[in-house]
Amino acid sequence: MDKYRKILSKYWGYSSFRELQEEIIFSVAEEKKDTLALMPTGGGKSITFQVPALAMDGICIVVTPLIALMKDQVENLRKRNIKSLMIHSGMTSGEIDIALNNAVFGDYKFLYLSPERLKTDLFRAKLERMKVNLIAVDESHCISQWGYDFRPSYLHIAEIRQIVPDVPVLALTATATSKVIDDIMEKLKFGKPNLLKKSFERKNLTYIVRITEDKPSYLLNILKKEQGSGIVYVRSRGATKEVAQKLAEQGISADFYHAGLSPEMRSAKQDDWQSGRTRIIVATNAFGMGIDKPNVRVVVHLDLPDSVEAYFQEAGRAGRDGLRAYAVLLYNKSDRVKFGQRFRNEFPDIEQIKNIYQSSCNYLQLAYGVGKNSSHSFNVADFSHTHKFYPATVINAFKFLRRENIAELTEEINNPSRLFFTVNRDDLYRIQIKNPDIDTFIKGILRIYTGLFSDFTGIDEAYIAKVLFKSRDEVYNMLVRLNKMKIAEYIPQKRSPMLILHEERLDSKNIRISAENYLRLKNRFVERMEAMLAYAGDDTKCRSVRLLSYFGETDASPCGQCDVCRSRNELNLSKYEFDLICETIKSGLTQSPAAAKDIISQATNPDKTVKVLRWLMDNGKVTEKNSVMEWKDE
Repeated sequence: MDKYRKILSKYWGYSSFRELQEEIIFSVAEEKKDTLALMPTGGGKSITFQVPALAMDGICIVVTPLIALMKDQVENLRKRNIKSLMIHSGMTSGEIDIALNNAVFGDYKFLYLSPERLKTDLFRAKLERMKVNLIAVDESHCISQWGYDFRPSYLHIAEIRQIVPDVPVLALTATATSKVIDDIMEKLKFGKPNLLKKSFERKNLTYIVRITEDKPSYLLNILKKEQGSGIVYVRSRGATKEVAQKLAEQGISADFYHAGLSPEMRSAKQDDWQSGRTRIIVATNAFGMGIDKPNVRVVVHLDLPDSVEAYFQEAGRAGRDGLRAYAVLLYNKSDRVKFGQRFRNEFPDIEQIKNIYQSSCNYLQLAYGVGKNSSHSFNVADFSHTHKFYPATVINAFKFLRRENIAELTEEINNPSRLFFTVNRDDLYRIQIKNPDIDTFIKGILRIYTGLFSDFTGIDEAYIAKVLFKSRDEVYNMLVRLNKMKIAEYIPQKRSPMLILHEERLDSKNIRISAENYLRLKNRFVERMEAMLAYAGDDTKCRSVRLLSYFGETDASPCGQCDVCRSRNELNLSKYEFDLICETIKSGLTQSPAAAKDIISQATNPDKTVKVLRWLMDNGKVTEKNSVMEWKDE
């Protein structure tokens, strides 16, 4: 393993691997085994495929559905002078063709691509000529229909394995139930099951749930008590700004973050928070992807996430340095009501889904029978306004269309301006001699940027204008002129979600949305939300134990730190004693309500039963009316 440690030290500056990283690398690189690695958020998943790929001849193919994360990883690799490529729906056909040629003929080490690209004839033809050393599948839970983010395009990974049959697969995910784990290995055609799993237990992370009708005041108390860096998660974009302003008014350094902000603003806010200039970031779940800030002391959820998986991932951004940290969920009865509203919003009826699909095709001016495998910029706000839909309904409708592999709406993509010289250096020199008015501009561009003859290169018109002492408009006009002269291909900056059509435009009667799948999705959504509500509403079981059991770790011991454990510890009872007495009381009261004196008189240990009964009443599990006790189910 020495060669892998040398690579880790050379490119990342670390002297040793984290827990489980070495075992994963050995499995895929030395034993050549298909491997499923289950590592919680912040566990260093990318190292497990980047290091072995650098140690082997050839290129590593990395499949990921998150374009923003793809860009982030490629940029980080390039900063380390590791040659990397990416292909996603925001690129032109010319850019994709050049990137694939570079993957075949260049000495590139990584090719990141979104899953829908796997099925194209162009990619498969180029893949036959690539020397692939590893296939890494990030967010691999997306291949399972039992997962919380199923994407049919992931199923094409098994198909490309036939083209490169001897290449091992490394599947990676942060959260997966036992059912999803089995499904991932089956769908990826593992030679034999091979799971390497890091326990989800976070001994340094204290989970707390507080039931309160005044969440803002409770939040303020938490942040005044815990002085370190923190994240506050809310569900709406508007709430991020509102909560951040209220915190700032109380003297707490806070800012807000959501996906609707410009890339420059998001980057600036993130940098301020990571550097410590901002202490608290109030954000939607768009915040956190690719962020590895080790000293986050507290993560607070003001609203319930959609699932235990989402909660565990977001809460897990606290305490990555191994020091004590807190994950606090603020909960009240209105959250259950909001769940019902969210359920209705998540599931537009099938006819409305078809209507949104047809309207989107009209919006893009696509005729019936055309558009297969095409990508289009798609302004959700403008489309929704034009066709009188709620934006949330549009987004949720496309989730169903994605699951049926009809169409897919990506996250917002910020594509910088790109430039690629389509002529070689000799031809360009001759053009410059014949056109002295563009000669100085071209020389300036070539001084500022490298690689313009081999690949599309990101450029900044404002920076070029500053260096060449021109206005931004002059630079833009000159780049357009080079494009018209067919000297270079210039793609101006564009920021938009992309709508990908996996099939040609269909008429309504040929849009197949399975009623069975639709109902199954509804049921799974309810199951996940009920599991989240159970976590928030049940104060009889250790928070850590409940989370770990959800992910299949059924032998976990109580943490001793969460609100449930601390409350129980005050009774001076062991977990065994508490659980036994609690179950006896529950069993009796479920069958028939009874007076407290009768429960105590029948108990084996009356003194301890009194303590448990009082605790159950204080925590709302047992109610008393007219001196009769009843067990209260949520």
